[in-house]
Amino acid sequence: MSSHLSPALVRTAHVRVSGVHLSFGGRPVLAGVDLVAAAGDRVAIVGENGRGKTTLLRVLTGDLPVDHGEVHRAGSVGVADQQLPLGPADTVGALVDLELATVRCALASLENAADALTDGRPGAADAYAAALAEAEALDAWDADRRVEVSLAALNAVDDRTRPLGTLSVGQRHRVRLACLLGAGHPVLLLDEPTNHLDAGGLDHLTERLRAHRGVVVLVSHDRALLADVATAVVDLDPSSDGRPRVYGGGYTAYVEARRAERARWEALHAEQVAEQQRLADDLSAAQNRLRDNWRPAKGHGKHTRATRAPGLVRAVHRRQEELGAHVVTIPPPPTRFAMPELPEHRGATLLEATAVTVAERLARPVDLALDSGDRLVVTGPNGAGKSTLLAVLAGDLEPGTGAVTRARSVRVRRLGQESDLAGHRTAAELYDEQLHRSGAPRPRLDELGLLDGYDRNRSVAELSVGARRRLDLALVLATRPHVLLLDEPTNHLSAALVDELTAALDSTPAAVVIATHDRQLLHDTKSWPHLAL
Repeated sequence: MSSHLSPALVRTAHVRVSGVHLSFGGRPVLAGVDLVAAAGDRVAIVGENGRGKTTLLRVLTGDLPVDHGEVHRAGSVGVADQQLPLGPADTVGALVDLELATVRCALASLENAADALTDGRPGAADAYAAALAEAEALDAWDADRRVEVSLAALNAVDDRTRPLGTLSVGQRHRVRLACLLGAGHPVLLLDEPTNHLDAGGLDHLTERLRAHRGVVVLVSHDRALLADVATAVVDLDPSSDGRPRVYGGGYTAYVEARRAERARWEALHAEQVAEQQRLADDLSAAQNRLRDNWRPAKGHGKHTRATRAPGLVRAVHRRQEELGAHVVTIPPPPTRFAMPELPEHRGATLLEATAVTVAERLARPVDLALDSGDRLVVTGPNGAGKSTLLAVLAGDLEPGTGAVTRARSVRVRRLGQESDLAGHRTAAELYDEQLHRSGAPRPRLDELGLLDGYDRNRSVAELSVGARRRLDLALVLATRPHVLLLDEPTNHLSAALVDELTAALDSTPAAVVIATHDRQLLHDTKSWPHLAL
């Protein structure tokens, strides 16, 4: 499917930020960000949770003023962020009209210009020509049809009288995304657009983004989408000099370059720390010699002490100066995810489901049995019942028919698709409370490598969506489950963390069940048994 944008509209589209700095409450969120995107560019913004990816998109939309730097943008902008602009009482049609406001305005202007031309008003011909050019540039007459095509491809509700409050979160976001794909904006700013999409929806989104001749800037955890569409990558993660990096050549080139840079960073930091330790050891040895020689052995005169002491004192001072001058200029690299050791429970089936169904949510009867070390990937389109099945297995939802049995003392834990954490307690307080309930020794929150010190001591209400997702994962792992149920575990997690988590899941002795649409995760777990709903 080719892009419907006019060549003139495409040529003028661009996004540029230069030296952008932005702080919240005195804490830097964006520091020295540069980004240039012209027609045909598809720029991915990546980084760990809380690094400012969504903040940068809000800067690009104009919602957030920057402290320092410049922001330029040309062309109408379509934005898909994580918050819908309408309430539950509004309808699907109202959302379509809102997202097609530019198109509606262009058609209304053309109609008014046509009336003025018919009435013979002065300047009407020029006004009509300008209005017609704008409508043609947007291909405004075909916008509703394009929306209908995308609604169908994304498996979204197309009944425009339906209140948004009657739709699931996923359905509401799919309706909005379909509107944006059909609206004709030359600049698309997309925040996690693959959340809530099944395989067909992912294919449609990929095709439309690759065909888009304007500018695309997207934040996504979907590594397959990034590999398919990104022409450049802006990495907001910390670097050895503290500045964001821009990588050309697409996502695969970025991954390779980032890996090499991380290895250099770790090596340089280790060298500087080792040199500092060597200098500290030399100083300690010199101080010990000074102390030893200050107390001459029996039978020696005081002249021995007097002749050796000045040289030793000078050696100590010299080493103190060397140590003081040696500063570790390379900051320590970020910590990596460390999976806690999950327990085995040999000799019995941990969990068994027999002919399980749930009315209107899981139609097909499911039979499965899980032992320690078992792996299972649950697949299927939206609405097939993947989340419902995991909730039933976890004991959070009663089956309509069939039964679920669990071995005695087996711990089964589920990571839900979205976080429902709230309140004013800090992440560390919630985690410590979980440890206290479980009783047995567990890893400290800082040992997991999921949250930095700043986020560990913030209230849950202040955490970003991604940081709450990481806390959810930490709380699940803190109980050291025998059976780990993960519903769309890549949602809101960085690509680097997903890679580390995937490797850890492959080797844990616990039983693991994953429900996912993530194409890269499906590829990485292709050797696992699959259950298609």
